[in-house]
Amino acid sequence: MQYKSFFNKGQTLPEINLLNTHPTTKRNYDKRAAEKTPEIIELAKQFGKDFFDGDRKCGYGGYKYDGRWKAVVERMRQHYSLPDNAAVLDVGCGKGFMLHDFKEIMPNCSVAGVDVSEYAIENSMPSVKQFLKVASAEKLPYPDKSFDLVISVNSIHNLPLEACKTALQEIERVSRGGSFITVDAWRNDQEHEDLLKWVLTAETYMH
Repeated sequence: MQYKSFFNKGQTLPEINLLNTHPTTKRNYDKRAAEKTPEIIELAKQFGKDFFDGDRKCGYGGYKYDGRWKAVVERMRQHYSLPDNAAVLDVGCGKGFMLHDFKEIMPNCSVAGVDVSEYAIENSMPSVKQFLKVASAEKLPYPDKSFDLVISVNSIHNLPLEACKTALQEIERVSRGGSFITVDAWRNDQEHEDLLKWVLTAETYMH
């Protein structure tokens, strides 16, 4: 997976990899490609139980907390020089695992998260559930400059191009500090081929 920068308001967001401490899973690309039917894609794009906790061919194959975001959170805290009471938003927060780890590492921070998945929010971490909302990145339910850091990891690429652009503008609108945004991308033909075999929900590639 590669991490791409975006153009917004005439400026380029710099590329930086803060996820290189995050564990990766082995992927059988050919198996996924053979299983990826239009019906499976449609099911995955509902972002319900099948996507998060159903069969692997439909998505995560069981989306459970394992603490893997803690090292990433620590890197973000250092890179963005976040104060102890920083306000952090996760756009596409899923079950709130990263926000839980933010509260573990920075107990005095305030967190918020949005996701289009009602299932994910309903089954989110109890420690942060009260701070999560069902909402789209296209219309974030927060005032301007509400957060010291806005994060979106592999989420906004699930939107069509124009909606993706709107989501980027919304992220910049609610941030008063930094923003960290990643999407799937590729460096060479083989990675491009593997990506197309694997993805179920992504619609926009800013390569």
